[in-house]
Amino acid sequence: MINTIRAEVVTIGDEILFGQITDTNTQWISTELTSIGIRTVRKTSVGDQAEAILDSLREAHQRADLIIITGGLGPTKDDITKKTLCTYFGVGMVRSQIALDLVTSFFVKRGREMTDINRAQAELPAKAEYVQNDWGTAPGMWFDYNNGDGRNVVYVSLPGIPFEMKSLMTHRILPRLKDQFETPVIKHKIIRLVGIGESFLAERIETWEDALPPHIKLAYLPSFGQIRLRLTATGIDEATLDRELAEQVATVMPLIEHNVFGFDTDELETVVGKLLLERGLTFGTAESCTGGYVAAQMTKNPGSSACFQGGIVSHANSVKINLLGVDPAILNQFGAVSEQTVRQMAEGCLRTLGVGVALATSGIAGPDGGTPDKPVGTVWIACATANGTVAKLLKLGQYREQNIQLTTAYGLNMVREELLK
Repeated sequence: MINTIRAEVVTIGDEILFGQITDTNTQWISTELTSIGIRTVRKTSVGDQAEAILDSLREAHQRADLIIITGGLGPTKDDITKKTLCTYFGVGMVRSQIALDLVTSFFVKRGREMTDINRAQAELPAKAEYVQNDWGTAPGMWFDYNNGDGRNVVYVSLPGIPFEMKSLMTHRILPRLKDQFETPVIKHKIIRLVGIGESFLAERIETWEDALPPHIKLAYLPSFGQIRLRLTATGIDEATLDRELAEQVATVMPLIEHNVFGFDTDELETVVGKLLLERGLTFGTAESCTGGYVAAQMTKNPGSSACFQGGIVSHANSVKINLLGVDPAILNQFGAVSEQTVRQMAEGCLRTLGVGVALATSGIAGPDGGTPDKPVGTVWIACATANGTVAKLLKLGQYREQNIQLTTAYGLNMVREELLK
């Protein structure tokens, strides 16, 4: 039986806690550790205070077999990770000649003067094994440590700059971790769904979920209008796990296939784009409440110009009338947020842009503008093709950004469903 290797990631820096930067390091590190069978059990962020760092390391030692630390390795006074590690391990600082030679070479190649502060980058805690940083002067460090409790824990200290950290992890740390630890195989399979709520989905697949074997776990990962079902299998043989995951997907699919749009890294907009290309159709949008967000999703991926012709942001009624040909009488009688108007918007987009498929959105995104008859969150969407037009009423919530993203997801799914008919 292979034991699970537990990892903890500790990120250091006031800028993280102040919200001045987004910590992407922990997500990337956890993904890479999972790929080699090491499970991240906790992520901790602490500021540039020695006691806070020491406390986090002491606590992590009780939980983890591997502790990865990022940040605080620069040359300035607020970078205190190395000094704090000296305190933690009860050692002094020593100069690494290898590190000094590489730092010197770094500055010589760039024609820059090296100062005493830069030379200090070659000072490392006495217990540290230097890990070469090919992209900067901040050292990587590896510690094998036993604090007397009988457990040997590996500590890895890395620079916080993402591209330096990723290079060190990819080329230096991950290969060594694979050699040092006997790890299980961890495999993921993600089923991507749209147009169903999390609670409804859970109820629908409850019997299947309860019957999953102990080594296969299920997680629900909801986002705006979408849900990812992540199956995680743990074992010792990759081929066996792949087969078991495929069998579980085949078993659950009859229960959810109407809402499944893809797997693993598939995105709704790329799935729609592939369907359009397969059918030799072009696509355009007429957006009011979404303000071009549908078009932005369609065009964020390379190659989208092969199927996406363009979009019209028809926020004002005059644009709906003059560019899309919406009947003024329809607007006067039913309003901009109505089935009648959104149908004419989609059909007008079909004509104006000369596309095979058109999606229109019109609604009250909020936070203001609602009425008793049409409260905030009232949205109409319509999809027009040569075979006709379909429309749907959405009753969403009070939050503008959420309403825009939900409308986009439901609208693209409507296009997907029409293309599949």
